[in-house]
Amino acid sequence: MSAFRAINLRAAVTSTMKSGPIAIAKRHLATPTSLYTPVLPAKIPAALHLKSGQSYFGENFGSENSKFGETVFSTSITSYTDSMTDPSYLGQILVFTSPMIGNYGVPSNASEPGYPGIPYLESSGIQCSGVVVSDVALKYSHYKAVESLHEWCKRYDVPGITGVDTRAITSLLRDQGTTLGRLAVGDEAAKPAPQEHEYWDPSKENLIARASTPKPYVLNENGTGPRIAVLDFGTKANILRSLVRRGAVVTVLPWDYDFNSVRDQFDGLFLSNGPGDPKSIMDTAMRVRQTINEWDKPIFGICMGHQILGLAAGLEAYRMTFGNRGHNQPVLALASSGSIKAGRVYVTSQNHQYALKLTEEFPDGWAPFFINCNDSSVEGIISTPESGKRIWGVQFHPESAGGPLDTIEMFTDFVNECQYGRQGGSSMIAGEVRVGGNDAKAAASQPITA
Repeated sequence: MSAFRAINLRAAVTSTMKSGPIAIAKRHLATPTSLYTPVLPAKIPAALHLKSGQSYFGENFGSENSKFGETVFSTSITSYTDSMTDPSYLGQILVFTSPMIGNYGVPSNASEPGYPGIPYLESSGIQCSGVVVSDVALKYSHYKAVESLHEWCKRYDVPGITGVDTRAITSLLRDQGTTLGRLAVGDEAAKPAPQEHEYWDPSKENLIARASTPKPYVLNENGTGPRIAVLDFGTKANILRSLVRRGAVVTVLPWDYDFNSVRDQFDGLFLSNGPGDPKSIMDTAMRVRQTINEWDKPIFGICMGHQILGLAAGLEAYRMTFGNRGHNQPVLALASSGSIKAGRVYVTSQNHQYALKLTEEFPDGWAPFFINCNDSSVEGIISTPESGKRIWGVQFHPESAGGPLDTIEMFTDFVNECQYGRQGGSSMIAGEVRVGGNDAKAAASQPITA
């Protein structure tokens, strides 16, 4: 504050105090209480049992049905509605490290004007199996809110537990890794924890088949931009919005669709995010390898799509100890491409349990694109200029929802590349790989410079 403003403020306060008490306007909720009557959960006990032997006891909200799932944690402090509707959380019991969840309620999931067929949140409903919070807010305040977190979870048959020490749970999961669990409600909360063989392991199933669209559909059919096919492994709605917003005509295809039979109808291919183990759909990865070898148009993969590109390129995927889930993961760019500049650190939103394995040398025609600044895991791959291909994969979510928008312009780069491509001079062909060359481990050991 400038000295001039400070003097004026003191003068105003002094004048007001002489003339009488200061009148402070009463604050009101963004959602007036006259517009809703909070629906409070009954006082029902709940327990979170972990396969590793620990149990945590609290109170239930949401559904009163018990559920199994893989227990994971997210460090995001906002956008719980986006996280819970992200298909990548399918089959998981989601522990929020943020101490209070639910304070701004849940908005309507109806499509926004201009984006018909795309839900407002990240999918048509809640995807996770259960929710674990330290303190659930039973009253909410937000101008877009239409229901509470408790009402929303109850409507989608998703149980929640509140009043537990999420810090202790998170510390445990960081030390031993993500753990199978059961969220038990009511009478079942008082019963002994399940036996080891009774826990359901979602990683043993093809979760992508459950998350993907069952049949093709088209968005923005009258758009003037490029025609882009999206292989849907469980795509987030904001990925589709980000493509449509840039004028693309988007055709969403099931996860196992034979894209090679229709590829000449499209200007580009997008591989979406999704839940589970990428090796559960190796047939799809091999079809993508055929596409890479025989097709010369742009391909962009995010999260699961990035892992499928890696498998197609000949890299290996592995299961991380506890994965990366949050909105503040820093990644170092190793190559310049489009809006991305080598040597710069970008803050990203992430949600994944699997990653591509760091190797001494990448396969011919490929280079590391990004490295995680915290754990040195591979955060991106890119085709080299010598390969003649235009392919990019990133482990993080440039579209965020929620999270930072440091890399959102990668969508603009991709759509422009599909639209103009080689005829207009490509801006996304990898520039010089300035840090570490093709040696990803050497790149990871370099000091981080912005």
